[in-house]
Amino acid sequence: MLEFMGRIGVDADFWDGSARLLEAAEECAGDAPQMLGALRELPPVPVPGRGRTRSLLHLLSSIAAIDLTAARVVEPHFDAAAILAQTGAEVGRGEAWGVFASASPVAVRWLPGADSHSVAEGADAELTGTKRWCSLAAKLDRALVTASDSMGEWMFVVDLRQAAVVPRGGGAPLTGLRGVPSGPVDLHSATARAVGDAADWYTSRPGFAWGGIAVAAVWFGGAVALGRALERAVGGREPDQLGLAWLGEADRLLHGVQVQLDDAADRIDAGSADWALAQRVRGNTASACWRLLALCGEAMGPGPLAFDATHARRVADLTMYLSQHHGARDDAAHGQQLAAALHRSSEAPSISGDDS
Repeated sequence: MLEFMGRIGVDADFWDGSARLLEAAEECAGDAPQMLGALRELPPVPVPGRGRTRSLLHLLSSIAAIDLTAARVVEPHFDAAAILAQTGAEVGRGEAWGVFASASPVAVRWLPGADSHSVAEGADAELTGTKRWCSLAAKLDRALVTASDSMGEWMFVVDLRQAAVVPRGGGAPLTGLRGVPSGPVDLHSATARAVGDAADWYTSRPGFAWGGIAVAAVWFGGAVALGRALERAVGGREPDQLGLAWLGEADRLLHGVQVQLDDAADRIDAGSADWALAQRVRGNTASACWRLLALCGEAMGPGPLAFDATHARRVADLTMYLSQHHGARDDAAHGQQLAAALHRSSEAPSISGDDS
């Protein structure tokens, strides 16, 4: 029997918290606090690169296929756990975490005993400035926050419950992911602890690419849900040639993304996943998702957007979620890397077997 529309499932023995998160996602209905409560109940969360990354990405995709708001809350918590794991630490039990890494003018003041020229893991600092795009900052417990000094960009653990951290009101999208307000946060000499032992550690570590691939897995889950809706719509009537073509294209696109995500997961576990791979996976996944949105619009018309609240919210949520992908700019950055590699290859001296 054929498998339609990128069927994804969760390994029953993968992680003890899977069932709780999937149950919470079913109840979420765009309500972020529902998911935050579930995160605070979890055992230590799984991290990529330890032999079960396929299962981890399948879990994220499965949550997203149920509710994209739920996945938008879970993914940064898992990302924080993955980042900390690369330093030998972990997220605190009973806490919900975020990752605030937008480019923002936040200054670092190293406290006595630490400076950027001799900083050690866990060095204390104070952060001052306004950090943009801080999703759910008023509802989280802690976050990993980037800030810069003359040496480069650093990452810090920040307790969001301290008085020196002031989330601003607003930041809730007008459409799409309305339950995940992402306004700015003002930091007034907020105490922070350094993560990583060098400037630019956050973006130079292998896990940076892994996190980008995990986000693509979430986009994929949202697209799978759209594919299932398309399948139901086409199956509910005698399909014409256009309906069959839309169904076939959707399945082809989703299958291709699923194969690429599984391959990327295996490469993460093998230690060979780099940012070039992440760019390919993210770009291809985003393109497929945009096409699924278009296919649903063509095949299903305005009815589901007007009268099916779940479908309409999913379309709006995925549209908003995909907007964090920079499209042609990311392709240009990827192309620049490829061109540089070709240039280096062309300049490399040839090795001759002639000793004369």
